[in-house]
Amino acid sequence: MKFVVDMPLSPQLAVWLTRQGHDAVHALELGLDRASDITILERARNEGRVVVTADLDYPRLLALAKAERPGLILFRGGNYTEQEVVELISRALEKISTEELASSIIVIEKSRIRRRRLPLEPSS
Repeated sequence: MKFVVDMPLSPQLAVWLTRQGHDAVHALELGLDRASDITILERARNEGRVVVTADLDYPRLLALAKAERPGLILFRGGNYTEQEVVELISRALEKISTEELASSIIVIEKSRIRRRRLPLEPSS
């Protein structure tokens, strides 16, 4: 699987994902450290990457665009240690297939992991 790790999360997550056999890069490595969320989504879609972030704007942007891709893994609900991020994303990757990741929003909270298929309906 291919991932782009967004700025709110540590570059070490991209290193860990790479060690697990994935193609993962941090936004900083791509020169996207000051890029808009829309630019990051477009880059991820064009490269077939799943965005990994803690930025709550992404689901809204995907819903407004009625986008079917890219997939999104969203850490929500507080601060996470690097170890918690690794444990939770590892659990999510064990449960969710590559095909589902590419067309879903995976919401990771400390107590649960939820999946919503894309496209989302915009909330009114």
